[in-house]
Amino acid sequence: MASDLTHLDSAGHARMVDVGDKPVTAREAVAEGRVRMSAQTLKKALDGDSKKGSVGAAAEFAGIMGAKRTAELIPLCHQIALSSVRVEITGDEAAGALVVTAHAKTAGQTGVEMEALTAVSVACLTIYDMLKALDRAMVIEGISLLEKRGGASGEYVRRR
Repeated sequence: MASDLTHLDSAGHARMVDVGDKPVTAREAVAEGRVRMSAQTLKKALDGDSKKGSVGAAAEFAGIMGAKRTAELIPLCHQIALSSVRVEITGDEAAGALVVTAHAKTAGQTGVEMEALTAVSVACLTIYDMLKALDRAMVIEGISLLEKRGGASGEYVRRR
């Protein structure tokens, strides 16, 4: 099994994958997650009626900052030059949730999936922090990669 995992060598020791010989290509990734909450909390979040300020704006900034620090947070991730990170927060009233979507782009030798996933994770945690005084029963869920493009493995689109 160790040989199937790129971050372990044949002896099972951790290693950063050597991407030095890989070609530089355009890379993109899209990730998503959601924070479920009570209808009352969702309304306050969507109305911008939080004691701490705009939940959406704070979560968007936090997600972008998180993407930029992925290599510091996730062991063995490469530090990459991001050309674009966009985080969007939308309300899903039927599900009682704020939905976080992150888009990350680079031109490089490794993908940006971890940056998109980190952006979503940090944005979801920020939403929780901003609203926890109103609703401690919130649930962060469904953090997943939706799409990736570029590199040798090509395109991936999650089936919904």
